[in-house]
Amino acid sequence: MVLLVVDAQKLITTDKLYNFEAFCHNVKRLIHTARQNRIEVIYIRHDDGAGQALTKGADGYEIYDEFKPADGEKIFDKTVNSPFKDSGLLSYLKDKGETTVIITGLQTDYCIDASVKCAFEHGFDVIVPAFANTTVDNPFLSGEESYNYYNNFIWNGRYAKSISTDDTIKLMTNGN
Repeated sequence: MVLLVVDAQKLITTDKLYNFEAFCHNVKRLIHTARQNRIEVIYIRHDDGAGQALTKGADGYEIYDEFKPADGEKIFDKTVNSPFKDSGLLSYLKDKGETTVIITGLQTDYCIDASVKCAFEHGFDVIVPAFANTTVDNPFLSGEESYNYYNNFIWNGRYAKSISTDDTIKLMTNGN
């Protein structure tokens, strides 16, 4: 079991996100629980490329301060929505024999959706803790509507188990 913290980068981890306070609280709890239970925490960063605001070298590219990686925790960089494509993450997890990924981070309707579906496609058991992913409003749906659509309709029972953060923490503490 590993905890993935996807794209929780300074530029886009802002109070414009749906249910921002609950998101931050839950991700911090999950990171803390993982570390306490020797579950690896792996960070993913998205790079939009040279000249973009979200690119390597820009301050906003780094992991959000409240979720900051501890010494030795791995960070994989990606240039597409899926963290499993050409980042080294997939081979790393397969080489370690990992079978379960807990997915948290940003944004529900972009990289979290791709992360959940691609993890499923690659044979992982996927856990999506409640209110540990979020997004902003888009032209079609509010952040809340996007959150509910993916977490409660698209993923749960198809690609992942969408469960409470408390139940995820129980799995993290009882499973190790």
